[in-house]
Amino acid sequence: MLVLALIWGTSFILMKKGLVVFDPGQVAALRVTVAGIVLFPLAILKWKEVRSTHLYKLFLSGLMGVFIPAFLFTAAQRHISSSVAGILNTLSPLWTMVMGAVLFQVIFKRGAVIGMLIGLAGAVLLMLSRTGGEFTGFNLYGLLIVLACAFYGLNLNFIKFKIADLGSLTITSISVILIAPLGAIYLLGFTDFTSTLATAPGAWKAFGFVALLGFMSTAVAVSIFNKMVKMTTPLFASSVTYIMPIVSVMWGVIDGEELMVTHFIGMALILSGVYLANRK
Repeated sequence: MLVLALIWGTSFILMKKGLVVFDPGQVAALRVTVAGIVLFPLAILKWKEVRSTHLYKLFLSGLMGVFIPAFLFTAAQRHISSSVAGILNTLSPLWTMVMGAVLFQVIFKRGAVIGMLIGLAGAVLLMLSRTGGEFTGFNLYGLLIVLACAFYGLNLNFIKFKIADLGSLTITSISVILIAPLGAIYLLGFTDFTSTLATAPGAWKAFGFVALLGFMSTAVAVSIFNKMVKMTTPLFASSVTYIMPIVSVMWGVIDGEELMVTHFIGMALILSGVYLANRK
């Protein structure tokens, strides 16, 4: 969990550095494509474990757990600091609870529901607080991260209850290589990625940041995460978000981002809600 928190907590600053040169769609598509290339050899080895009935489930898992959130996060981080993005990401366990209850008949106690409401209140506070800490209107781009967390929560339950017969490395490698062609087609066929890479100042440096994002934060981290889901419960695995905000805020402060009291209050509310949702 500590290793995973370090890797994923760093992903927000890597997205920010990639967005200096590339647009949000390019960063997301490159991230997915790199992850597919990295995981391709492993997928070849694991392919024999997969039956034809698994393929559509693995494709759906790749869409929910990697592809769609990648685009939502980069779109949001054009308008939200990496620190706040990392804090908002802590809503994932609450969405895990909601999706488990609504779609998979998982039973939760009243305290878990109260925790969810407290966490959502913290998210609203964060989306109301601009960089300077003043309440100057609702930042709708924060809803993109809330939606990404919903997809994470849905995918966690989907893996636990619908693909329980496959190993974590099989799920990760096959699901990512199934959605990687979509990223590559979009990147090379529908954007000016190649010309930007060849002509824009600092493009190769930004490419390196996004490639590292695809390798560590997607290929490696998702493998660790899915293993944790198989070993424990979806809610426990998603509790890595207890630690992740510390890492993302640390990188944001190092990079010169400003956090005010309202941001820390929002983070405290979200983490308190996550604690209540996880309490046995």
